[in-house]
Amino acid sequence: MDISIIGSGYVGLVTGACFADVGHNVLCIDNDPRKIDALQAGKVPIYEPGLEEVIHRNVSAHRLRFTGSIREGVENSQIVFIAVPTPQQLNGDVDLSFIEKVAREIAGVLTSYRVIVDKSTVPVKTGEKVATSIKRYNRHRAKFDVVSNPEFLREGCAVADLMHPDRIVIGAQSEHAIDLMKKVYEPFMAPILVTDINSAELIKHAANSFLALKISYINAVSAICEASGADVEKVADGIGMDRRIGRDFLNAGIGYGGSCFPKDIAAFITISEQLGVPFNLLKEVQRINTAQKERFLKVIRETLWVLREKKIAVWGLTFKPDTDDIRSSVAIELVANLLREGAHVTAYDPKGMERAREVKTIEGVAFAASALEAIDGAEALIIATEWSEFANVDLALVKQRMITPIVFDGRNLFDSETMGQLGFRYHSIGRASITPH
Repeated sequence: MDISIIGSGYVGLVTGACFADVGHNVLCIDNDPRKIDALQAGKVPIYEPGLEEVIHRNVSAHRLRFTGSIREGVENSQIVFIAVPTPQQLNGDVDLSFIEKVAREIAGVLTSYRVIVDKSTVPVKTGEKVATSIKRYNRHRAKFDVVSNPEFLREGCAVADLMHPDRIVIGAQSEHAIDLMKKVYEPFMAPILVTDINSAELIKHAANSFLALKISYINAVSAICEASGADVEKVADGIGMDRRIGRDFLNAGIGYGGSCFPKDIAAFITISEQLGVPFNLLKEVQRINTAQKERFLKVIRETLWVLREKKIAVWGLTFKPDTDDIRSSVAIELVANLLREGAHVTAYDPKGMERAREVKTIEGVAFAASALEAIDGAEALIIATEWSEFANVDLALVKQRMITPIVFDGRNLFDSETMGQLGFRYHSIGRASITPH
């Protein structure tokens, strides 16, 4: 099928590349000329495992192209996906101005029937507003259908998630649009759930909020574990063995971040309040997440006594491993707090440092060329992102290169007993602190 995707960020670019990989002809569109120039030159502007290979393979096969023209996309496609940003506003609501602008531009060049698909994460009833905007500015009175098709991609494994999805949600009112969407997804061999547009839009917010709730739940349990001498890892294993619950998203840590969970939860709270049905449970999810970050920083302060002039190494800057995305990263927030308190911070991240250099809140941080370089002469090490590179490090060498072997493990990467045996003072999440044997 001929498909265009407006917006070539994490969602749009991965979606376009994978659609091309199963045989569709895809045109990815973006209003950033530098991004389009880079993509046309074979440079992939984001890091996502496997994505570069998929893009190069399908560009070579002439199934994947890039342009800055919405007109070109609409004129040459049966289906037009919208995958533009929906940033959070100060009041927790979602900024839909990019969606509205694209809807108007589509309407201005629409001359014959097209399916317009909302791929961005949007509040319920956005599809109705997109349809109203297109109808209002559709000079040629061309027929169209609006569809909601939420994405469920996890950064760091987005290619695998799209090629092997758990489910595909299609929210639509038109049988013709549903049939076309089924043809798009036929090669993926995944269960398809057809709903109305409003239900499809709610599914995405409800799913992300539930996953964040699981994270905040185990983080709240981790505080109880620390107070009682229990081990949150074993507690999580015991909970997760129940098939009704599952082990995924029960990893205690320093809180969730990223471009999705914080924004989507805030949006869902605002949506529910606007509908007159306050979702107070999600406010508690937010509170626990904030408290978890504060609790971790408090342990660092109490252990080191004074942060000013202390040399602290931080491993990890991205909000999760296997991505270069630092948006709403808990690690970045932690580094900013350390700098504000006068610490000398040296940070290392396998993929996120280029983007981190542009973040004004952490100006003054030193960037190391490797994990081991970051800890040279350090008085403490903080693990903020659970990259596998960190989990496989030579701990004896780490201890040798630090001035004082104190580790604050915000992701529970290491075994507590092993750290004690090696002579580390070790603080993790939801487990007893360890002093050297």
